[in-house]
Amino acid sequence: MEAARIAVLMTSHNRREKTLTALAALRRQRGLPPGTALSVHLVDAGSSDGTARAVAERFPDVDVTTVGTDVFWGEGMRLAGHSSDRPDLPPCTHRLWLNDDVTLDDDAVAELLATADRLPAPAVVVGAVRASDGSRTTYSGRRRTRPRWHPRSHDFALVEPTGRPEPCDTFNGNVVLVPRAAYDRLGDIDRRFRHSMGDYDYGLRARRAGIPVHVTPRHVGVCDTNPPGTGSREPGIGVREALRRVTSRRELPLAAWWSYCNRHLWPWAPVWMVSPYLLTAARALTGGHDRAER
Repeated sequence: MEAARIAVLMTSHNRREKTLTALAALRRQRGLPPGTALSVHLVDAGSSDGTARAVAERFPDVDVTTVGTDVFWGEGMRLAGHSSDRPDLPPCTHRLWLNDDVTLDDDAVAELLATADRLPAPAVVVGAVRASDGSRTTYSGRRRTRPRWHPRSHDFALVEPTGRPEPCDTFNGNVVLVPRAAYDRLGDIDRRFRHSMGDYDYGLRARRAGIPVHVTPRHVGVCDTNPPGTGSREPGIGVREALRRVTSRRELPLAAWWSYCNRHLWPWAPVWMVSPYLLTAARALTGGHDRAER
C-alpha cells in the first residue's frame, strides 16, 4: 500500500497557547503505518498575541501563512489547503482538518487511518472529541433526526462513538480526515462559506456524492465547547443592531445562508432562509433574550 502523506490543515487567531498545545500533540503521534508523513499548513488570521511567531520558533517545520483578521475559519482552511497543494510539495494522500483548540490523543491519527481502512474507499472519517473532564462528547459527526422532507430536516444529533465506525450525514469540522480521492470529487470548503456552515455543507455534499462519512469508533482527542458569545442575542441592542449582527460573517450572512438553504433544505428552503432573521428581530423587539438570560 502507498504510504500515507497527510497534509494537516489548521487556522488560528489569538489562541497561541492552544495552538501550540495542538501542534505539540500532533508531534507526539505514534503507531502510524510505516512511511506515514505529516506536513502542517497553518493560516494565522492576524493574531495579535504572537501566535505566528511562536509557532515559527517552536515548530519551524510548520508552513505558516499570515493573513488579515478578515479571514475566518472556512476561508482560512481553504487557503491552508491551497498551501498544501503547492507544486514544490509532494502530493498528499489525505487532508486532515484540525482545529487549533483540539488536543489529539497520541494515537489519534493512527485511529483515523485505521478507521478509513475499514470503510469503502474513499470515505471521510470524522474524529469524535470529548470534553477535557471526559464527561461528554463535544464535537463529532451529525445525523439527521427527521426525514429530508420534514420541515425540521435540518435538525442533526451528535453521533456518539460506539466501538465501531458509525455512519453520519454531516459533521463538525474539528477533526476530519479527507482522502485524496474524496477531495478530488468534492474540492475545498466552498468559498461561499467564509466562516461557518462550510463543514456541514461539505459533509452533506459528500453524502450526496455517494462518499461514505463515518465517525471513529472512539474519541481521538479533547476539545471543550467554545462558550457562545451573545452576538445578536445581546440584551438591549435593538432590532437594527441585532439584525446587523446576525447577518454578519460571524453568524448567518445572507448570501451564504441562502446558498446553504438552497442547496440542502428544499422544499423548506424559503422558510429556513427567513426564520433566523425573523426570530432575531422578534427577540430584540420583545426583549425575549432578556428573559432567556435570567
